[in-house]
Amino acid sequence: MTNPVNGASTLRVACVQTCATPDITENIQRTLALIRETVADGVQLACLPEYFSGLTTDGARINPVAYPEEKHPALQTLRDEAIASGVWILLGSLGVLSSDGRVLNRSYLIDGSGNIAARYDKIHMFDVDLGEGKTYQESATIAPGNQAVLAETPWGGLGLSICYDLRFAGLYRTLAQGGARILAVPAAFTKLTGEAHWHVLNRARAIENGCFVIAPCQYGTLDGGAQCFGHSLIIDPWGKVLADGGTSEGIVVADLDLAEIDKARGRIPALTHDREFTLSNHVEVAQ
Repeated sequence: MTNPVNGASTLRVACVQTCATPDITENIQRTLALIRETVADGVQLACLPEYFSGLTTDGARINPVAYPEEKHPALQTLRDEAIASGVWILLGSLGVLSSDGRVLNRSYLIDGSGNIAARYDKIHMFDVDLGEGKTYQESATIAPGNQAVLAETPWGGLGLSICYDLRFAGLYRTLAQGGARILAVPAAFTKLTGEAHWHVLNRARAIENGCFVIAPCQYGTLDGGAQCFGHSLIIDPWGKVLADGGTSEGIVVADLDLAEIDKARGRIPALTHDREFTLSNHVEVAQ
């Protein structure tokens, strides 16, 4: 069975798992080496984590390496790599300086000809107090986006998101009902929250939307002391984990049978069962 939209029936995908340093040149070279491993393994879509090109933390502040889009060395280098290899590359996210001086947490999808197929600015800001002295204030340094993005690919619609977005089920519902068949969740998920929530949330997004989920995540300790969870995941539309990156640098690869999307949605057609409802504040009073 083939995807009725474009004829593709399978997709070999990889998650690239790294631990970013403040040195963008080092990060790019390590990432390139891992992407080339995926190319040698026949991968068609290689997916990178959030802020793979450089990230530090300073207490509650999140500080990505940032450049204007047209001058970002990671963007140009990976566009060149896509041209050379013919592989599509999801740049989980880069720090991008906007014209007004703010930093955007921006994901890029690069096609196999090196073109920018889609851009997505992270919508939801990680402003949390986790206890144990672990406080994060993403909005102190990052400006949020306000537009959901669905990219067209040879394998069907790809819904873009980044890290903390994972906790907002409505975003993925909108993407799936808009045509997404695969959901991307690049992240630098914290170790504390990852241990509790990473697997279950990614599996839930796959199950409730009948989509494959591809979730590359940073691992290890960042400059500044914050810890990332790792465990990059590839999950099928029934919620089965096809690949788990563990807690070290490397790649994980899975072959996606795209017919499984329609199979899962046919068994449980929840995407067509949404009903409008109202919230009542009525309280029964005992007589």
